[in-house]
Amino acid sequence: MAFSDSSFDELLFEGKSSVKKVILNRPEKMNSMTFEMVSQMLKKFKVYENDSTVKFVILKGNGRGFCSGGDIRLLYKYTTAGHWSFAARFYKNILTLNYLLATYQKPLVAIINGIVMGGGAGMSMYAKFKIVSENTVFAMPEAGIGHFPDTGATHFLSRLPGYFGEYLGLTGSMISGAEMVACGLATHFVLSKDLHLLENALEELSSSDTTAISHLIRKFVPEKLEKQDNFYNRLQIINECFSRETVEDMLLAFEKQKEIYGEEKWIVEAINSMKSACPNSLKICLRSIRDGRSKSYEECLVDEYTIYCHILRRTVNGDFFEGLRAKVIDKDNKPKWQHPKLEQVTDEIVDRYFSKVDEDDWEFLQLPPRPKVFDFVTPKL
Repeated sequence: MAFSDSSFDELLFEGKSSVKKVILNRPEKMNSMTFEMVSQMLKKFKVYENDSTVKFVILKGNGRGFCSGGDIRLLYKYTTAGHWSFAARFYKNILTLNYLLATYQKPLVAIINGIVMGGGAGMSMYAKFKIVSENTVFAMPEAGIGHFPDTGATHFLSRLPGYFGEYLGLTGSMISGAEMVACGLATHFVLSKDLHLLENALEELSSSDTTAISHLIRKFVPEKLEKQDNFYNRLQIINECFSRETVEDMLLAFEKQKEIYGEEKWIVEAINSMKSACPNSLKICLRSIRDGRSKSYEECLVDEYTIYCHILRRTVNGDFFEGLRAKVIDKDNKPKWQHPKLEQVTDEIVDRYFSKVDEDDWEFLQLPPRPKVFDFVTPKL
């Protein structure tokens, strides 16, 4: 019989002795993570990794969202009321958790049923097994609020086929679970009605053999998956537009595609999203993903932490806090970006986000020694 060994109700730790479950249990907030939740997971995942009786771990979320990322309302509250370093410490813990899971020494099965964004994606993308359903919706919408796709996204987006990563990061577009499998963001598709049966079967497996786990999961994959012809057709257009050198050229190329295809919904939505996003964030996003192609996972996390600290300190501008105010707090949807036009965001401005933070006690992110990061391999299309 499954049991719970946690009194902290925003997280549940359940399962048999050989198979553990870590369950995000903040459904009314789309399982957005608090400082306490991240701290608890860091401790528990380490315990499970060092426990020889634990064969593998399942990560999932309760409700209609797997995880929408960090709780940005709390972040806004604490940062505007106090010192930026608290938010930096919270972020450092998130990146450390991501790094732990990306280097986890036991199979990690992420059941991504529902919305997954931001830090939720960062926490699950390097799991050995990433299971999605027809309810899964993936997005990295950070540029819309003056931030940038982070928590490892600068690495995993850069590994997607063609220039699909640039498209997802710059437009914040949503894709389905089936599309996640097609592009390599997920490993298996299982219908939501079968997920409970799959969980029960996994609990009975009690083996750390990845081949055995994979074989079991495949038993629950539908024999006929809907062909993703639309995804492959879109990828051709995306590669044409997002292979350009600058955000300005990408947007111009996309608008030309609109002239060719007319009011194609996904093209119109992507253009509108880029035009309403923070220009500063779009430039940081593109630079980060392009740099990420030649960097290790660890190096990407170091860069993300540095950029984030500059954003929190408002070294260059306060666009992130203005975006949160306009789109999350006041919800007037009228952010006043410091640089409202793309051409105003120069390379020199973007460079400042990647430089050392000018504070005496600040240092670049230091990650603990860990084994090799799990390879993020996507299909060759």
